[in-house]
Amino acid sequence: MKVSIVGGSLGGLTAACLLRDLGYDVSVYERSAVRLEQRGAGIGFLPATYRYLQSRAGVDLTKISVATSKIVYLDADSNVRYEAAHNYLFSSWNTVYASTLDHFGMQEYHLGSEMMDFSQTSESVTVNFKDGRNVTSDLLVAADGIGSSARSKLIPSCKSEYSGYVAWRGMVPESQLSAEMVERLGSAITYFVYPHSHILVYPIPDHDGRVTPGNRLINFVWYCNYAVGEEFNSLMTDKNGTLRDVSIPPGYVSESNIASMKAMAVANLPKLLSDLVLKTVEPFIQVVYDIDIDQMAFGRVCLIGDGAIVARPHAAAGTAKAAADGWALAEALEKYDSVPEALEVFQRSQLALAKNLLDRTRRVGAKSQFLNTWDPRDPEVIFGLHKPGE
Repeated sequence: MKVSIVGGSLGGLTAACLLRDLGYDVSVYERSAVRLEQRGAGIGFLPATYRYLQSRAGVDLTKISVATSKIVYLDADSNVRYEAAHNYLFSSWNTVYASTLDHFGMQEYHLGSEMMDFSQTSESVTVNFKDGRNVTSDLLVAADGIGSSARSKLIPSCKSEYSGYVAWRGMVPESQLSAEMVERLGSAITYFVYPHSHILVYPIPDHDGRVTPGNRLINFVWYCNYAVGEEFNSLMTDKNGTLRDVSIPPGYVSESNIASMKAMAVANLPKLLSDLVLKTVEPFIQVVYDIDIDQMAFGRVCLIGDGAIVARPHAAAGTAKAAADGWALAEALEKYDSVPEALEVFQRSQLALAKNLLDRTRRVGAKSQFLNTWDPRDPEVIFGLHKPGE
């Protein structure tokens, strides 16, 4: 069977590896002209995310992730107000992407391939690319992210819903931090929660994938509320005057907004964390959106990962959900001879998983950003794909 996967990020790549393992002829089409990069953004490394790398690719997880052994909450004076033993793995998007792409290889990973349209019959699906190419296959997997053109075509009524807040993000090399900061922030996930906001900090591999102490990065994610309209538009206007809707990458946030964010850090965060934010050279912004749909299978086309339902990042499960979609798709295709029948089975399980995750992350976000009911002892604030802790 010939499979076309549109979108070469972690979800598309994981699906590609799994379907190739089934013996299918798999090609990945990525619209970017160069290998993808997210400037080292940290990710929670959940079991579904690393399942393929560990079980099929033989990757040693200790070489691509950083382990933490506790959850720490600070008070306004940088003192520990709550601590609990809990094991997490953290990595960076770049590190996991590089490991997965190295396993899949570049032979059928086609850069500079932007899908413009597609059509299907009962027997095949044809993708039309911007450069004039047309590719016909038995199955199209749309893994084209939060701004999915496939989802827009298949469900034109679907719209993203702004949560009311964004994530300020950044990372600082351990080598640029004091020994005390590295000791306190390098072995835990550290939180500070205050009215209508919260920040979390954890260690990740550096831009070269190194995980040894002294070479790592300390990564922060800080959720801040911005009202729809002038306040949001001002924030999302980059240094070149371009209004962006989903994110502003490192190096493009306006100097005035960086200055405002750092002043906000000094005014609101414990000194241990505000010092980290102040040392960040190129902070960046990711808008927190919800996208909810009721269908992921359409004949010989399916949506996976953020190309389908988009949940908030509070469960650290975005990449895990995308990978789990890939596993469920492969298992359904292996079991059923009919592609449409396999996709229907895939859809039932993955819609339920994604909707559960979306509901949970909405509740968690509301607790910190609007209701001010976040409690460190609340099990729902523990990361996990299927449920907290799993």
